[in-house]
Amino acid sequence: MSRLSKTLRALGSLARNPWLLNHVLAADTDAWQRQALRHAARWQVGEYGLPETPLTNLLPPGGDTVHPFAFGGGGSLPTDLLLLRALARQKPGASYFEIGTWRGESAAAVADVAATVHTLNLSADELRQMGMAQAYIDLHGHFSRPLPNVTHLHGNSATFNFGGLGPFDVVFIDGDHRYEAVRRDTERVFAELLHPQSVVVWHDAAQQPGQPRWEVLTGLLDGIPATAAGQLYAVQNTLCALYSPTPLPAQVHQPHAAPNPAFAVHVQPLR
Repeated sequence: MSRLSKTLRALGSLARNPWLLNHVLAADTDAWQRQALRHAARWQVGEYGLPETPLTNLLPPGGDTVHPFAFGGGGSLPTDLLLLRALARQKPGASYFEIGTWRGESAAAVADVAATVHTLNLSADELRQMGMAQAYIDLHGHFSRPLPNVTHLHGNSATFNFGGLGPFDVVFIDGDHRYEAVRRDTERVFAELLHPQSVVVWHDAAQQPGQPRWEVLTGLLDGIPATAAGQLYAVQNTLCALYSPTPLPAQVHQPHAAPNPAFAVHVQPLR
């Protein structure tokens, strides 16, 4: 078997079983952390990653509801989607762009609070070349395909022509989570898709809330241009990092702090 074939099979296995990535990441965690800490002076990166800003400060006063949500593997937390909805609500008629469609939960979650949603994913042909099963391919955009204000784009974020698409008010980077891909996606987003008041969210910048995923964090830190004038945070209770053009309240993560606040969760199957 050629090296390329082995690589494609390995990527396919990781895509079908994202939890396997934890074993790969563990070997290089210390090295990625050391590289991320080179940005300590600029972005206040420390032992526990970025300074944390409370999710609750961004949510509407009465809270919010996420729907649809599949509770399936490889997706976002409900709190991640609440964050995206909250950021889109901040500007009436918001425009939203994301890299990485998967089941379409994030696009669908934002669609009823944003004017336009664009979501970019690898094409079906590219996924087949990676060894993906057709059933897996068909799941992409499951929730977002029927929505009239969601535009589905197909291609590789490394080479896709973004000309004429931006700028966007909210950008969600949730594609390939390896260092080089995160760095490249970050560089392209900042160069081609933002205006001065845009916000950027990276998914899986944490393994669990409060536990940095150092490879992803290093990729985004190395990808943000030196001219970026905003602030960078981890968002409490989520797996996300957030670039904000304006300062937000924040503090260093406290690993053994009591949950404050706790959340009420209501689960209702949609028929």
